[in-house]
Amino acid sequence: MMTRLFAVLLALMVTLMMAGTALAQDAVAPDPAAPEEIVSSPTNAVSVEPVARDEQIERRIREILQATNWYENPGVEVDDGIVFLDGIAKTDEHKVWARNLAQKTQDVVAVVNRIEVQQEIQSSFAPAVRELKAVLWSAVLALPHILLAIIILPLAWFGAKWISRGARVMLRGRIESPFLRDVVSRAIAVPVFLIGLYIVLQVAGLTRLAVSFLGGAGVIGIVIGFAFRDIAENFLASLLLSMRRPFKGGDFIDVAGEQGIVQSMNTRSTILLSVEGNHIQIPNSAIFKSTIINYSAAPARRSALDIGVGYDVSTAAAQEVVRGVLGRHEAVMGDPEPLVLVDSLGASTVNLKVYYWIDGHRYSTLKVKSALLRLVKKALIDAGISMPDEAREVIFPQGVPVLQLEGRAEATARDLAEHDIAETARAEAQAPESEADATVAEGDLANERADIEAQTASAGTIEGSTDLLDDKA
Repeated sequence: MMTRLFAVLLALMVTLMMAGTALAQDAVAPDPAAPEEIVSSPTNAVSVEPVARDEQIERRIREILQATNWYENPGVEVDDGIVFLDGIAKTDEHKVWARNLAQKTQDVVAVVNRIEVQQEIQSSFAPAVRELKAVLWSAVLALPHILLAIIILPLAWFGAKWISRGARVMLRGRIESPFLRDVVSRAIAVPVFLIGLYIVLQVAGLTRLAVSFLGGAGVIGIVIGFAFRDIAENFLASLLLSMRRPFKGGDFIDVAGEQGIVQSMNTRSTILLSVEGNHIQIPNSAIFKSTIINYSAAPARRSALDIGVGYDVSTAAAQEVVRGVLGRHEAVMGDPEPLVLVDSLGASTVNLKVYYWIDGHRYSTLKVKSALLRLVKKALIDAGISMPDEAREVIFPQGVPVLQLEGRAEATARDLAEHDIAETARAEAQAPESEADATVAEGDLANERADIEAQTASAGTIEGSTDLLDDKA
């Protein structure tokens, strides 16, 4: 890319120098063919006699027109100082010249120019050959400037390239972002190339032409800037994000309504890989303007559980049971300590809110929550603490009618006793709850980041662009 750009600049410089030399040398370029006639108006009045008569004026003007050999059948008539010109001229300049001649002749009052212009049809290649020779001569005159441009421009180009590399190495320890280092190093190297370009233009005499060209290029740049405003905005946003670095590759973030692991960032967008395995491209300008939640910035993450216990049990005892489960679990951090707080009084339960902290870099929030709910349920059941479901209340405005048939009282009592015995037996027959910190279904409680990063590695980088978040760049 850079080599092609340099070749285009060099070709443009050569074209500009040849054009400038041609413009400067047009008036003095030698012509091997017959030189073109230079038509100019007479500068002084043509005198005949102190008081010229009409026939004298007519004779004098006709002699001059015939002497030029520019006109066919030139005719001149003079009546009371008014000159009438007739004949055929080859160019408009010759017609105007004849009129000016008559006007500047002594004692001429007015001129009526009736000369017709009939241009010659060029039936040879002489004009084309003449122009071609003029171009070749201009090229010969511009040859020293071209050789100078061929020598200076490559030197300026490579000098700017070496300075850019040196600046990139010097800034490696001062600027963390590789993208910002590249932009700053290029900005430092640009004046070197511009100095070489200025020297070539100055020697070639094209400084004024170059200023006009650059001014037009500036106007075009403004127009293009408005047309590609979004692209420029995303580029500047990527530059600012590289400076501020609110996230890095592999971080799990929430931005612009999307969640995922940061895969890469280019000059246009940032690419996230969602937990579902989808690639999400978000424009950098939208990211820069949005609130960014970086879940990977700090390892400690707080989570919560909701547990309801019955009104017939000791709330303090239930809190201690739950605290004991959290304190024994390997994934729950001891500092800060877990909290088991009474959150609200429900219709049939006392609702507890449990807060605890885990290492988000090592453990999965969802897996740890599943394991804790399972273990808390078992501990509460073992402690004889009930966890009733929501109560359903039925209102009878007229009261509840009770009908008792003869001989049914004993049967009703017997049925209730049998039902209680069956419920107790069914409860005792339930499979024992696992006391392990994690079951097979819950996995090893590890963070899902490794699985998503494996998908990231297999997916590759979108658009094949350079990752601006890569610190090795």
